[in-house]
Amino acid sequence: MENPVNTPVQRRSLVESTIDAIRGLIDKRVWKVGECIPKEAELVEQFQVGRNTIREAIRVLSHSGMLEVRQGDGTYVRRELDPAETVNKLNRSGLRDHIELQCLLESEAARFAARRRTAQDITRLEKALVNRGEYSVDGDLDGFLERDRNFHVAIATASHNDALQALYAYFNASIHSHTKSIFSDVELPEPSLQDHVAIVQAIVAGDEEAAALAARNMLNPLIEKLDELLGSRRGNAKFMNRIGATFWK
Repeated sequence: MENPVNTPVQRRSLVESTIDAIRGLIDKRVWKVGECIPKEAELVEQFQVGRNTIREAIRVLSHSGMLEVRQGDGTYVRRELDPAETVNKLNRSGLRDHIELQCLLESEAARFAARRRTAQDITRLEKALVNRGEYSVDGDLDGFLERDRNFHVAIATASHNDALQALYAYFNASIHSHTKSIFSDVELPEPSLQDHVAIVQAIVAGDEEAAALAARNMLNPLIEKLDELLGSRRGNAKFMNRIGATFWK
């Protein structure tokens, strides 16, 4: 197994830099899945950091599932991708990237829901649609967003795909601050009640293509508006100043 030596890490944060260095070696398949990585003393020399730094880096990567510590044996590579880093990248992505991903999730969830919905699913969807209602600028935004979330979760549930439901549940929580900003900004077109009605009608009819299209149509105007706002330096600066830096963290 290749074992490059003397690979000093940048001192942005010793633990964080060491974690990045380990991820890099695994990503390049210097250390392959199923292989035991070098012992602690070798890692100390290789990365030129202290033992505590190595131990903390391994602890973090073990907790995320990228590494596996086997007591009395060694530390093994469990997977090539670090799930925690993937989640961090999702959280750090901008509004447009979030909305595009949401469009993919919503359209496929609607497609599967149209194929697999049960009578119970339909009842739940229709009730969630009525509860959601139409957004009013004079109403309780947080309360409305919760009802909107419940509606979309009902679609994901009707897909009867556990993996999609799990991904959607995490994504839904991640995008909450973005969604709140969309409804608070008069220049951004928020999805209407009629957009949601069209999705439910297609799901009830069992029309997979119509359901997927209705879900895309719900978000396409927002994506197009973001393209317009971010398409020029002037528009981009204006938009960034209005929504605040935290919107893009």
